[in-house]
Amino acid sequence: MSASREHFSSRLGFILAAAGSAVGIGNLVGFPVSATKNGGGAFLVVYALFVAFICLPVMMAEMAMGRHAQKDPLGSYRLLSNNHNGWRKAGWLAVLTPFMIAVFYMVITVWIFGYLVQTSIGNLDLLAKPEHFGSFINQTSVFIYMALVGLIINLILVGGVKEGIEKASKILMPALFVLLIALVGYVLTLDNAMAGVKYYVVPDFSKLDASVLNGALSQAFFSLSLGMGILMTYASYISKKDDIVGAAKMVAVTDSLVAFIAGLMVLPAIFSFNPETDPTQLSDSSVSMIFVYLPKILLALQADIGYVGASMVAFIFFLLVFFAAITSLVSIIEVPTATLIEEKCISRKKALGILSLTMGVLTVLCTLSFGMVEWLTNFTTYGSGNKSLFDVVYDVFYDTILPLNGLLVCLFVMYRWKKSELSKELSLGSDNYQGSFMERYVNFSLSTFIPVILLAIFINTVATKFFAVSLLGF
Repeated sequence: MSASREHFSSRLGFILAAAGSAVGIGNLVGFPVSATKNGGGAFLVVYALFVAFICLPVMMAEMAMGRHAQKDPLGSYRLLSNNHNGWRKAGWLAVLTPFMIAVFYMVITVWIFGYLVQTSIGNLDLLAKPEHFGSFINQTSVFIYMALVGLIINLILVGGVKEGIEKASKILMPALFVLLIALVGYVLTLDNAMAGVKYYVVPDFSKLDASVLNGALSQAFFSLSLGMGILMTYASYISKKDDIVGAAKMVAVTDSLVAFIAGLMVLPAIFSFNPETDPTQLSDSSVSMIFVYLPKILLALQADIGYVGASMVAFIFFLLVFFAAITSLVSIIEVPTATLIEEKCISRKKALGILSLTMGVLTVLCTLSFGMVEWLTNFTTYGSGNKSLFDVVYDVFYDTILPLNGLLVCLFVMYRWKKSELSKELSLGSDNYQGSFMERYVNFSLSTFIPVILLAIFINTVATKFFAVSLLGF
């Protein structure tokens, strides 16, 4: 371990940073809608079980690898495998994945920032027009927003782990909670809000089928930033005295709690706006909900609180989503940043300069693929039809590769690094771990059914996305 390696200054800083990586756009909009459409409280129960019994062991494994090696994902795989060529390739995949995910996530964050700016100058009525989003993403102004978002991200990351990521997390995460609670408190006072709460929390077990179970597991896995190398990288910045087991539980609880509370904001607002809402007709797309549907709901608030009041609520909503996007984006970009610093022995500023250039070019290309440039818009064809460059990046690196990376982590810690080494690392800072039920369960699950589930998801995703064939019936 390098003597100059950066570290979080406290356990709280690590937990907030890790929670910030997990709490993203999907938590605030996608999760509530998925829960409502797929059994309400029944979905919530299933989701919680998946987080506890499937996602938590994978999270602990990633953290253990990173802290033990005190390196980025590539360095962790290489060191713990004694430089095995095959596992080194798994390390490269674990770095390439967040690099590419950062590209499409940056595009969406830029849109959010653009809407935030527009609400701040009183253009909520414009945002609420159904056709506006399609024209907005093809305006040259998005590149100005892109430059500003890139500047914010770099200002945070250039400060390093303690002065950049940790400080930003200690400000943005509490602010996110305050904004979320404030909006929930307001929305629950609206007429017919309780109808939305009812749809959201009352269990309907008749809706639970294979498709819903797969969706709940995928939502849980993706929501917790598993398979992105983030937790491995962040864990490399913590002390051997810190309790990984306890920290992993805190991150999982925080992420799930934010997602649940967000439902108490989104669904009551929807039902207040339209008491006749049919939850089954709501869009599964977080992008569609945030940029097309919710602005109409926010504008409708002017009937009660006036246009200025509705604009203020909209501004707070988009600020909330922007904070969630920024904390996630910072953590995603930190993975390739750490790899460049380690592998090339260069400064953080130089590493960020390289990433700003490479990611910037790809982000611009993806932004142009929504209609500005024809060959990028119709980049290729597979599965259900024509795909833009943005679609390809999303389908390959977010929907498909993440469960594969999770599978590789399971196989690595169980059959290359070995159970005994994993248990030894997890017991550091957690005196009661060795010999506990948790240890036995983690070792059993990571070596048996969790890899099987992740493999099934990976294979079915490939078949569905790229060949339009569902092998598992959902």
